Amino acid sequence: MAKIGFVGLGNMGGPMARNLAKAGHEVRGFDLSPAAMDAAAAGGVQRAQTAADAARGAEFVITMLPAGKHVRDAWLGEGGMAAASEPGAVLLDCSTIDVETARAVAAGRPMLDAPVSGGVMGAENGTLTFMVGGSEEGFARARPILEAMGRTVVHCGEAGAGQAAKLCNNMLLAISMIGTCEAFALAEKLGLSHQALFEVASKSSGQCWSLTTYCPVPGPVPGSPANRDYRPGFAAALMEKDLGLSQQAAEASGAATPLGAAALELYQRFVKLGGAETDFSGIIRLIRDSRR
Repeated sequence: MAKIGFVGLGNMGGPMARNLAKAGHEVRGFDLSPAAMDAAAAGGVQRAQTAADAARGAEFVITMLPAGKHVRDAWLGEGGMAAASEPGAVLLDCSTIDVETARAVAAGRPMLDAPVSGGVMGAENGTLTFMVGGSEEGFARARPILEAMGRTVVHCGEAGAGQAAKLCNNMLLAISMIGTCEAFALAEKLGLSHQALFEVASKSSGQCWSLTTYCPVPGPVPGSPANRDYRPGFAAALMEKDLGLSQQAAEASGAATPLGAAALELYQRFVKLGGAETDFSGIIRLIRDSRR
C-alpha cells in the first residue's frame, strides 16, 4: 500500500481521500476547513498540519482545489508542496483549472493533471472518471491509485491534456443540460408530463446523460439533485467557472464554440440571480422564467 498526501478535502476531495484510506493506503490530508479535516479523519485520513506536511514523505501527492490560483499557490507558492515533496513522488492535480496553469505547475516535475467527472455522488461511490495528462511512466504508476477513487481512468496525452479533455467534456455537459431543461420546460407548457417525456426521450434519439442520470426535474431519476431541491451535486458556480475556462481555451486556440459561449452566458445569469450554490441542473428555473 502507498503513502499518499492529499490536499483539498472538500465536497470532492474528502470522499476521494476517504476512498483511498478505505482501500488500505496511508493517507495524510490537509484542508483549511476544520470541518473538512474532521470529516476526513473520521474516514481514516490522518491529519497533516500544513499542505507541505501532507506532501512530505509521500509516494503520491494529490491536490483537489477550487481554481488555478489555489493550485499554483499550493505547489509553487506559500503552500510549499513542490519543495516538500520527495524527488521521486508522483504529483497529481485533480482540480479543474486552465491548461496553462496545469502545464506551468508541471514544468520540470513528474506531474499529472487528472481532473475528474462524476460529481459528489461519483466521489462518494468511487465511480469517478479521471482524464489524465502527463507522461506514460507517471500514468502507469498512478493508475492503481486513481482506480481506488474511480471507475474509468483515461490517459489523454501529455501535460495539460487531462484539463483539455475536462473542459471539452464539461462544455458539452452544460450544453446538453440546457437542451434537456428546455425540452422539459416546453413539455410543461404543452401539458406533457415529466414522466411521459422521460419515457420517450430516454429510449429514443434525445437520450443523454443529463436526462437519464441527472434528470433536471423531480421524479423520473430518484437520485438526481432535482429530488432534493437542487442541492449539489455540482454547483452552478463551478459550471460557470468551467465554461469560462472552456471559452478562454477556445479563444486561445481559435476554435468556434457558439453554443459553449451561449451556455456560459446563461450560467452567468443564473449565478448572478442567486443560483451559485444550486446544482447546475437547477438552471431549469432560469429557463422556465425566461421570456422570449
